[in-house]
Amino acid sequence: MSDTLELNKKKEKASQWFQSLQNDICAAFEHIETTHGSNARFVKTPWDREDTQSEQNSESVLKGGGEMRLMKGDVFEKVGVNFSKVHGTFSPEFATKIPGADKSEGAFWASGISLVAHMMNPYVPAVHMNTRMICTSKCWFGGGADLTPTFENDSDTQSFHAHLKGACDAHDPKYYDEYKAWCDRYFFLPHRNETRGVGGIFYDYLDTDWDKNFAFTQDVGRAFLAAFIEIVERHVAHPWDESDKHKQQLKRGRYVEFNLLYDRGTQFGLKTGGNTEAILMSMPPIAKWD
Repeated sequence: MSDTLELNKKKEKASQWFQSLQNDICAAFEHIETTHGSNARFVKTPWDREDTQSEQNSESVLKGGGEMRLMKGDVFEKVGVNFSKVHGTFSPEFATKIPGADKSEGAFWASGISLVAHMMNPYVPAVHMNTRMICTSKCWFGGGADLTPTFENDSDTQSFHAHLKGACDAHDPKYYDEYKAWCDRYFFLPHRNETRGVGGIFYDYLDTDWDKNFAFTQDVGRAFLAAFIEIVERHVAHPWDESDKHKQQLKRGRYVEFNLLYDRGTQFGLKTGGNTEAILMSMPPIAKWD
């Protein structure tokens, strides 16, 4: 089998997994809404960018598409779970920032899942997760998950990290410490000199062993889902008042600052002409700065 055919099989296998993870997460989140008396369901919005160019840079061309899923309920004030499978050509300027894009003459392929949940109850943390596979002249996996509470809770932090550590340790005992530290460096707001939340893991450019890296990426997705469901159920009935909500909305302001100023995924999506609404679904429904 040629290298191209083998790579295409790997691309399809990865994208199918990201879609299945999207289905599993959405089903689990809808079940939480149901068990707490809500009829909320995800609204599914397919999108495509065939033969279109980026509004941000006419030299970047993106094709393919995905599906944005958005739910607003009684437990999840706003949660987006997006899948994408795209290909195209980076602008010469952006290609210099992506590994292997120089040798591929800017050509790329990418697929992944991205999730951000903003919760109704201020005592349930906001959460982010994404996993992805990207190919230029190189192919690699990346992703991670991190927790952003308004009111920090040691038990939540410990259990969230324990799930992610378990996924890491199953593949390489060095992963957790390395990727936890990477997460702490990445989800940091330099202009405020503060971290966005209580961390998690972040990894990128895993390209040494495709099967091993794919298996690890799958386990990260599974670990995230198990960890977050536990935290939601632990706090969903916690009493709260408008003062608590105000503090949550101030914390959300920090989330907005990071995602618009520093987030790689946001920059990648906008600079390649992706679906703007899907890219910016990470924004909270209400945020404050006073």
